[in-house]
Amino acid sequence: MDFAKRIIPCLDIKEGRVVKGVNFVGLKDAGDPVEIAQEYNRQGADEIVFLDITASVEKRSTTLDMVKKVAKEIFIPFTVGGGISSVQDMSVLLNAGCDKVSINSSAVKNPSLIDEGAKHFGSQCIVVAIDARRNEKGSWNVYVNGGRVDTHKDAIQWAKEVCDRGAGEILLTSMDTDGTKAGYDIAMIEAINAQLSIPIIASGGAGSMQHFRDVFTAGADAALAASIFHFKEIDILELKSYLAREHIAVRI
Repeated sequence: MDFAKRIIPCLDIKEGRVVKGVNFVGLKDAGDPVEIAQEYNRQGADEIVFLDITASVEKRSTTLDMVKKVAKEIFIPFTVGGGISSVQDMSVLLNAGCDKVSINSSAVKNPSLIDEGAKHFGSQCIVVAIDARRNEKGSWNVYVNGGRVDTHKDAIQWAKEVCDRGAGEILLTSMDTDGTKAGYDIAMIEAINAQLSIPIIASGGAGSMQHFRDVFTAGADAALAASIFHFKEIDILELKSYLAREHIAVRI
């Protein structure tokens, strides 16, 4: 078993460009996905996640030629999500060169898609993304369609179901902290991690190296971030050196 914690830049893609916003809105252009992926490969990222953020809403599949180009240029594992609603969609993307597929809205609408994907391609290929926001009761609700629709599903219960259905890992985004740089939602990570046997990729809120240390200490297996890497606020190798000094196992 590999105990090294993973650092994962996320490329949010809209119309073929990398974009970044706050709380899922106010998007700014951050560059060309192929060039950015190559740069992260050089910088020592452990994996890359590539999310077509408007795919579910616009009901179209992720741009395949871009996936093929990125897959040719990088040598680290690479996850693709956005608009994947069938085993056929998964197959097309995995054949185009990604290592894993991420499903979110489609998994909520059709949970058996998780079982089917795990059966066809193996659990290691199936990442279920969960976008959650704290409710007035102090627990968390699952949102779909790029964070636009509250499903009123309990995030902890849904995470357990996703695990039971065969997902290999969960990409857990706090919509409350997303883009704020105020730190990951530690309470949510701890609550969900306590119930799961599969890895959690924490997402939403990274703003400092200490935030990564905190989320790994809270039980996350990987930490995902976008703007702080895209806009060169934190260097991945420097981050890994810092984490190693803090006695957190990382690959350098």
